[in-house]
Amino acid sequence: MKILHSTEFVIALVLLAAMVLIGLVNPAFWGLDNLFSLAKSNVVIGIMALGVLLVMISGGIDVSFPAIAVAALYIVVRAMVELNYDGVFIPFLAAAAIGLVLGGFNAFIIERFRMIPLIVTLGTASIVRGLVLGLLGSSIVNINKMPKELIEFGRHDLMTVEAANGATYGLTSMVLVYLGIALVMHLVLRHTMIGRSVYAYGTDAESARRAGFNTRRTIWFVYCLAGLLAGFAGMLHTSMIWQANPRDFQGLELDVIAAVVLGGASIFGGRGSVAGTLIGVFMLVMVKNSLILLKVDTTWQRVVVGLIIVAATAITAWRDRKKLA
Repeated sequence: MKILHSTEFVIALVLLAAMVLIGLVNPAFWGLDNLFSLAKSNVVIGIMALGVLLVMISGGIDVSFPAIAVAALYIVVRAMVELNYDGVFIPFLAAAAIGLVLGGFNAFIIERFRMIPLIVTLGTASIVRGLVLGLLGSSIVNINKMPKELIEFGRHDLMTVEAANGATYGLTSMVLVYLGIALVMHLVLRHTMIGRSVYAYGTDAESARRAGFNTRRTIWFVYCLAGLLAGFAGMLHTSMIWQANPRDFQGLELDVIAAVVLGGASIFGGRGSVAGTLIGVFMLVMVKNSLILLKVDTTWQRVVVGLIIVAATAITAWRDRKKLA
């Protein structure tokens, strides 16, 4: 069967083996409280990873998404507090719109001036964070000031389980939001012309242009959608942790990029899948979670993430060169 030889199947087998090994080393891994926590930890980083996947398939690298996410969540929450507005739909729409505009700025610079995406998004990240801190300040909006409906939305659970000690653990319903976005992204990439154009552009931009794809539209689609997803994820994050901190997500770009590469996306573009990214995100979150359970220092956790990036990148580069040989 074709699926047995796919990258996603191999990654899934590695994930299952890792879960078994971690469970043997630390049986607490299989506790419902830990599994529910794992699922919750996948949501925000997973939605961001879907945007990064899109950019990587197109042959680019985006490191501005954490700054876009924090700008969207902080601007919207501060506005809600100032206006004494309490709601869910409009704030999420506003956060997604902010992300869309900032992603569009990336697309404009990259497409108009033919600049390297990594350099552009590095600059965008610095500009956005600087403007947020400079214009709005660095004060944290705590739970006592957070809009109540936003908190209620973020704390909604699909199911709750009561442990023997009386503590209750819930499986957040935000998992459904995450999986729903993933499904839409899969359908767009695999079953639409714009999705095919992203793969074609990442494989060979000139060939894609000659084949009739509108490469300008492809660039705008990729970076605008990545920005939109970052803004949405930022708002989801603030509703789940019940505070808005303008310094959130610092260093998160490494984790997200590591997860996407771990999921089989190529650093050279033209390759990657939603299924692989979901597995990659879960694997990275699981590794970091297991290091916490084993009481490994945060500094060494960063070392592990760095090693994962290097190893996964080396493997994908070797795989792609082998296919070209």
